Amino acid sequence: MGISHACFVLSYASALLLVVWQQFHENVWLRRTELVAAVAGLVAHTVFLTWHHPTPASGSGSLLMLAWLLAVFYLLYGQMYSQKIWGLVVLPMVLALTGLSFVVDDTAVNADSSFASMFAGERFWGMIHGTLLLFAAVAISVGFIVSLLYLVQGARLRARKSPLPGMKKLSLERLERINRRGANVAMPLLTAGLLLGVLRMNRVEATDWASVKIVGTAGLWVVCGLLLYMRYAVHVPGRRLAWVTIAAFSLTLLTLVATHPYAHGDAAR
Repeated sequence: MGISHACFVLSYASALLLVVWQQFHENVWLRRTELVAAVAGLVAHTVFLTWHHPTPASGSGSLLMLAWLLAVFYLLYGQMYSQKIWGLVVLPMVLALTGLSFVVDDTAVNADSSFASMFAGERFWGMIHGTLLLFAAVAISVGFIVSLLYLVQGARLRARKSPLPGMKKLSLERLERINRRGANVAMPLLTAGLLLGVLRMNRVEATDWASVKIVGTAGLWVVCGLLLYMRYAVHVPGRRLAWVTIAAFSLTLLTLVATHPYAHGDAAR
């Protein structure tokens, strides 16, 4: 199959350049061309994932799938509200995740990752476990994006500067609300994924409980719990919540990059 990283990376990069261009020259055709480039990138990305079927147990697989889901988020949410600011923050993130997946390419550790095998025995529950954690990562990533926007918007308001282009409709209250929803979604997904993972690993002898993947996921659950506690129990200001969300995303990246212990042994089967 002739689809490689370069195919969708170039498409996403073209879409980003067109978004930047629109900041200086508003044009309906630029908007349409940017949309076509983003859709082309998503299609190529989808074909790549379908053909190579990477697993969330590998660092590269997790990053590629997260990048794909964020591209879907951009095309659905960003286009729905017609706000160019989403392209300026989401597309660079998609490109960064895709590039990082290429750097940490560790798909070779997956001995059998065919599509049919994913629904066989323990692999099915492993897929559910990985999917829950992946969607939690999406919610945290969206929270990270709006946290950055919140900090930028807040800094400009304190300096009595006008909002950045494309951010006029994004009030601090709205950004904080989106961040809160992200944490609300991530916590139950993380809890379910973590519990399922513990149940599966209790059935495996010589489990490496000290692996980065496991410790990082548990730490992420604690940070998300802290985020909800700060928001609902002690009503911490939005600026502090934004920094905690950024810390949660940093831990998410560390966890995603790490390879799951199942990827190295028969336990994954």
